[in-house]
Amino acid sequence: MHNAGIEFVKSGSPCRSSAPAVLMTIQSSPMTSDVSTSQGVLPPAGFGVYESSAAGSSASFVHSEPDNEETELYSVSWNQDSSCFAAGTSRGFRIYNCDRFKETFRRDLKSGGFKIVEMLFRCNILALVGSKTNSQYPPNKVVIWDDHQSRCIGEFSFRSEVRAVKLRRDRVVIVVEHKIYVYNFMDLKLLHQIETLANPRGLCCLSHHLNTSVLACPGLRRGQVRVEHFGLNMTKFINAHDSQIASMTLTMDGLLLATASIRGTLIRIFNTMDGTRLQEVRRGVDRADIYSIALSPNVQWLAVSSDKGTVHIFSLRVRVVGEDPSTDCTAVKGSALYHQGSSNSLDGLISPNTGANPSSSLSFLKGVLPKYFSSEWSFAQFHLPECTQFMSAFASQNTVIIVGMDGSFYRCSFDPVNGGVMVQQEYIRFLKTETRPR
Repeated sequence: MHNAGIEFVKSGSPCRSSAPAVLMTIQSSPMTSDVSTSQGVLPPAGFGVYESSAAGSSASFVHSEPDNEETELYSVSWNQDSSCFAAGTSRGFRIYNCDRFKETFRRDLKSGGFKIVEMLFRCNILALVGSKTNSQYPPNKVVIWDDHQSRCIGEFSFRSEVRAVKLRRDRVVIVVEHKIYVYNFMDLKLLHQIETLANPRGLCCLSHHLNTSVLACPGLRRGQVRVEHFGLNMTKFINAHDSQIASMTLTMDGLLLATASIRGTLIRIFNTMDGTRLQEVRRGVDRADIYSIALSPNVQWLAVSSDKGTVHIFSLRVRVVGEDPSTDCTAVKGSALYHQGSSNSLDGLISPNTGANPSSSLSFLKGVLPKYFSSEWSFAQFHLPECTQFMSAFASQNTVIIVGMDGSFYRCSFDPVNGGVMVQQEYIRFLKTETRPR
């Protein structure tokens, strides 16, 4: 085995994209045969699935060693359906399965770790960005790694630090502080460049249905979200908040957007077709740093984690489009809503208010009292240590999974009728570290 970390296959002269700030190198054989079919979708053959340990399959990584106190956790990120999460560490990266929880495999390096590890569902394609301590791959370089073939299949270098990478089956999206680059996964050709307000958090989210191609990111004004409907060749600007955006997420079909600002008190749900605000819920009154926003697959629930040490669950009044976001049936329904979006009627997106989220008993005085007295408050809650950054997501029905930057994993459930304090079902310490995120 090689002991120098990732070792790429040398190829001919690099292919330069049309973006002046980007150098793209396609490694070894052409990308068309390695990454996608002629339709721009990953082929099923030759792409492994992260189900079991694959130790020793990559000749470019060193043998894994037992955990020691020197291992630091740099990042955690869910895959697109939250069935797995990736952990970037000071030694490489690890992939964990959420149901049932287990470490499926890890890759360790001699040259340093990765600050960004982005999965593509459960397949073997990963986007990797090195940490500042990585002597071989700096934070301004993105590596597209095929773990099945144990080699790099694409590489992007930028003049500034990469803040985030997002993957679809047909797109690679790379975020730097003031710009977002969108590439075709088939041949890594640059398709779009999007200017943004300063974006140190790397905020960007994508839809993941094959027949809807939606991207949401900060606009050029404070509190503004830019939504690109690539399939419709349409751009929509949504003035979501008065303060800067702190967190955002899209539904799998890209039709709904949830946002929070740096104030961290309100979370708002928007129709991405016309920018209409569909619902507003309140996390609290005091300012908070929102770490994550998650929407359940059936768009019935919303989860928010913050530095206050609480994961809040809210009941949504948005009409359910489909139960399973991975099915073609749901995707077709989502596409149908696209074409209905040109009308002013919101009947297709809003269901009757069930009153599940508690409101203030003084809400009848909302014209006199401050606005928060008439707000919709959280339906269920789960309490966590305040000193740690946690990311939440939805698992099976009425279950929430939470990953912390202290190396902890929680699974908890909530009562869909009565709400209240959630019940902890599982706790695992998957990494022995007390390191805070850098």
